[in-house]
Amino acid sequence: MPYVLISTQIRMEVGPTMVGDEHSDVNLMNYLGAIKRNMLGNHFWEYYVNDAPRIVLDKLEKYGYRVISMTGVGQTLVWCLHKEMTENCAFLPSQNTAVNHPA
Repeated sequence: MPYVLISTQIRMEVGPTMVGDEHSDVNLMNYLGAIKRNMLGNHFWEYYVNDAPRIVLDKLEKYGYRVISMTGVGQTLVWCLHKEMTENCAFLPSQNTAVNHPA
């Protein structure tokens, strides 16, 4: 997947950092050392690491990702990263990928 969003709460600039959702690349989540969890009251899963965002950004840069935007949304900091796809890379989303299905 060529795009990744990571986020953290402003008061939590030292971590944890949210690094993915239930549809994220499992290999990338393993590389980051992410743990998959479902917070009470949420109808979705998320991956997080205890690292500060700077550590996550450094790891993603080594993996070929580049920051393309960053913003603050309320009390949350969000970075969007992109990885160039190689010419030989055939990325086709799964036919049964579910997005925002209500519980």
